[in-house]
This record gives sequence, C-alpha cells and structure tokens, in this order.
Amino acid sequence: MTRKPHDQFAKQFLEELLSPLGKVEANKEVIDEARQVDILFSPAPTSLNQAQSLGLLGRIAVLNTALLEPFRNQPSKTEVRNCLLKLLTVIADCQRQAKRENTTLLEDSLARLWILSPSASPGLLESFGAKLKLANWLSGVYFLPKSLRTAIIAINELPVTEETLWFRLLGRGNVQQQAVKELVALPPENLVRRNVLEIVYRWQISVMSKLELTQDDQELMMNLTQAYQEARAQAVQEGVQQGVQQGVQQGVQQGQRLVMENLLRYRFGSVDEELSRVVDSLLQLSPEEFTPLCLQLSREELLIRFSA
Repeated sequence: MTRKPHDQFAKQFLEELLSPLGKVEANKEVIDEARQVDILFSPAPTSLNQAQSLGLLGRIAVLNTALLEPFRNQPSKTEVRNCLLKLLTVIADCQRQAKRENTTLLEDSLARLWILSPSASPGLLESFGAKLKLANWLSGVYFLPKSLRTAIIAINELPVTEETLWFRLLGRGNVQQQAVKELVALPPENLVRRNVLEIVYRWQISVMSKLELTQDDQELMMNLTQAYQEARAQAVQEGVQQGVQQGVQQGVQQGQRLVMENLLRYRFGSVDEELSRVVDSLLQLSPEEFTPLCLQLSREELLIRFSA
C-alpha cells in the first residue's frame, strides 16, 4: 500500500517531464507472445547417480530446473534476448505458484538457462558480460552476470573429453565428426550409446543425402552405419526367444535388414515393394559398399542397378 502514492506521483512526474518530448503512455498493458522453450528439464530426486554418466550435461541437469536452447549457428543478440525472456517467464510462473501456495522460493532454486552454441564470438560474449569460471567449470562455459542465471556454452571450446561428448555431438564440422567417432567407439553394451546412435544416424542420413560427400564424410557415415547395424542386430538378438544359435543368426539378419530399410526410408520417405526387392540385393554388400550407394544414387538408379 505504501508504494501506491509514490507510484502515482512518479508516473505523473515523469509524464509531465516527458510529454514535450514524445508520446507518454501510463499504465500501458504489455502483452507478450506465447513462447516455447526447446527443452525444459526438471530433475528427479533420484537422478544424481545416473547423471554422472552424462558428464557435463548431467552436471547441468541436476542443478535445478534447466532451460536448454540449442542453436545450429551462433545465436544473434536478439535470439539470446529471446531466450532470456523465456527464462524470466518460467521464473515468474514459479514465483506466482509459490505465492499461491504461500511458500518461499529460494534464489538458488530458480531455473537456469543454458544456451548451446557451436561457437561464441568475443563480441557476443562481451555484449552480455559472459565470462568463464575456470575454478569450477570447464573452458567453453561462459556465465552471464549472476542474477541472470544464464550461461552460453561454446561447444567448439569444450575440452575433448568423455565428459563433454554429449554436447560436442551438437557441434559443427570437425567438432561433431570427432564426437561421432567417439560415440561409435563406446562399448557396444553401453545402452546410451545404442539409443543415441539411432538418433545421430537418422540425422546424419537426412543431412548427408543432400550433400556431395567428401571421402571423410563417406568414411564417417560407413563407420556410423556399421556401428548402428551392430547395435540394431544386438537389440534384435536380445528379443529372440528361440534357440541360441538360431537366435544369433536371425538377430543379425533382422538387424541388417532394419538398418537398410531405415536408410532407404530416410532417403525416399517409404520402402515400397520395389525398394524392398532392392534391399535383398543390397544386403549382399558390406556397409562400406552399400552406404555411399544409398546416399548418392536416386531411387530410379537403385531400381535399375539392383532389381535385376
């Protein structure tokens, strides 16, 4: 109540002084557009032990509620400000809920924003006052002033360690290629490896099918295809309930077919009867042979070459 007389005085005071200079709107209602957070994550109470296997990503995830905003290219200043607006909206919602429930919301429990960028120029970082905290965090993690509860992760500056692998997979160029190689090299029994392999594999196919592949691109895709094929075969084997020997053989064959059909499906949208016959012929080839063919040849060229 004590603020209202001052508010009224201040509005009249400023309106009087500013009116000669332009348009003054007191008590102007500001309506914001609906915004979507790319990833809003709230950690479970029992997630601490599991988070350790995710390295830097796990460390971030268990701090408190996290807004994760990944960018394919370095964000502009406007895009960073839009991310900050999302964070402030999430915090405001939590504060309103706490008020309704008559509970106290501690500063350290407020959500944090993590902007994931393949790189971050000195100009961008300086404009938001973002700085490293090397005493407690890795290089590449830049923090905005404390009350903004925001950090920009420059993925290309992260150290090449297992701890940063999951972020480096979101990088670009050589950074991402190196991370994919490390992903493929993880032990096959690693369940996270298996699941992430499928996601990375699908994305790589969608990208590489539109590009003219270099020798390095082809090698990377062949290695990824081989690893994905083995992972799918292993998954099928685990679901086979009949005899061990028969199960292994059947699992390998089904795994290979799944990989091939997925590769063609990502390229052409579906696998119809004609393409299904092509699969039988392609399965006689190794991943080193069939991967570039599936990525480079058109549907018509594949049918002419392998339907006979």
